[in-house]
Parts: sequence; structure tokens; C-alpha cells
Amino acid sequence: MDARLPALADQLLLIERELRLLGWWGSVMPAEERLASQEPFCVDSLALEEWLQWIFLPRMKAIIEQGAGLPGACAIRPMAEQSWRAEGTRVAALLASLAEFDRLINTAA
Repeated sequence: MDARLPALADQLLLIERELRLLGWWGSVMPAEERLASQEPFCVDSLALEEWLQWIFLPRMKAIIEQGAGLPGACAIRPMAEQSWRAEGTRVAALLASLAEFDRLINTAA
């Protein structure tokens, strides 16, 4: 087992928690065609917080639960900083959780 898995699982929970605290947790899944975008982060069809909730979190949870191979690299925080630059310190905890997730993925097992 990859020793990073427990810490990664914790970060996923923290990311979800922060999305909920910010009021960015949706109750209705976006239409399938919006979720099917081929663009990185579905930038053409979803807000970043939607991508995190409906694509990133479920995929990463499945990878961890199945013990599948982790991605070789991750850089979500830079995208988040760009997407939420107008939010200021309101998103600091979410950015910190994303940065820690990136760091854990980018650390060789």
C-alpha cells in the first residue's frame, strides 16, 4: 500500500469540507455533457468548484478505495489561485488543502 493514501484521503475530506463551508457544494449534478468535457479541469463547461465536487473528488476517492495507481503529478492549486483570485483570503483554507494534496501526489512513494 502507498504510504501516502491516508494523508491523501484526509486532504480529500478537507477539500470537501471547505467547499461546503464556502457554500460551493452543489446538490444537483451538472448535465452529463458538461461533465464530459475533454478540456483540463472542464474549464469550458464547469466552474472549478464543480469540477472538484463532481469529477476530481469522486475519481480520487475511487482510486484510493481501489488501491489503484495514483497520478504521477498534480497541480490543482495554481488553477485554483487563478480561478478564485477575486475571493481573497476567503479561500485560503481550501487553497492550503489543494496545495497539500498536490505536494503529496508530487512526492514519490
